[in-house]
Amino acid sequence: MRKQIAIVMCCLFVTAGCYHATIETTATPSTVLIEQGFASSWIYGLVPPSPVETAAKCPNGVAKIETQISFVNGLVGVLTLGIYTPMSIKVTCAV
Repeated sequence: MRKQIAIVMCCLFVTAGCYHATIETTATPSTVLIEQGFASSWIYGLVPPSPVETAAKCPNGVAKIETQISFVNGLVGVLTLGIYTPMSIKVTCAV
């Protein structure tokens, strides 16, 4: 019984990491941010979220894009068995 609990705990520890990716351009960042806390993706991210509309708020383009699966996003993904897997998206506009 203890061996099974140890295996489950190890699996939970290994899969507890949060995903984070950043894309930076050469443009100078401004203070204008566009954030989506729960961008909907489906089936473990195989169906990505819809594109973030930046044209109206970022007339000079984009300086930085960050995508992240936070603990809360991951928890929602686990509770829905990976069918709904939200992610957080943060876009920084260029000057």
